[in-house]
Amino acid sequence: IARRGNGATTVSATMFFASKVAGIKVFVTGGIGGVHRQGESTMDVSSDLTELGKTPVAVVCAGVKSILDIPRTLEYLETQGVTVVSYSTDEFPAFFTPNSGCKAPCRADSVEECAAIIETNTKFGLGSGILIGVPIPAEHAAAAKNVESAIQSALHEAESRGIAGNSVTPFLLKRVNELTGGHSLAANIQLVKNNALVGAKIATALT
Repeated sequence: IARRGNGATTVSATMFFASKVAGIKVFVTGGIGGVHRQGESTMDVSSDLTELGKTPVAVVCAGVKSILDIPRTLEYLETQGVTVVSYSTDEFPAFFTPNSGCKAPCRADSVEECAAIIETNTKFGLGSGILIGVPIPAEHAAAAKNVESAIQSALHEAESRGIAGNSVTPFLLKRVNELTGGHSLAANIQLVKNNALVGAKIATALT
């Protein structure tokens, strides 16, 4: 901004502008960042999580990107005081697939219920964001075993090539798509469309 340049925004930056500039209470993305695998050693944790802890915006997504450490990400979100909701499922979604093996902290079965949670957060002035995880429709989900195998291969490749920091996520997503023959990208497109539909309905209910 200071240099008057152009650039794409991460979830954390989008939350900031949505809240501080545009007055937007709900926005949709594919998946949020989180604690990277082996994050306990690298301390590689996305600023999406800390922003969710201090900015009152509801983020509708398909969960945490499955290239990340989902259980540790959920623990970090709890530490930040973030309300985490899974839409119509007891399990927190895993981006490319509907299931992560992690029980959702909270479940909501309708867009009206999601809107009520957002409204209550605002009413009590909690100051934190809300994460609403919407599972990808089963017919568009990538095969979980194939995705996990591709992720493991991509992680080893990234380590051997010395890829680190903010270059890790784009590399992994690109490599996983290549290793799955494009299935992960196709799933990504479908989950974003589904998130947009659910997010629009939540925003309408909130209004």
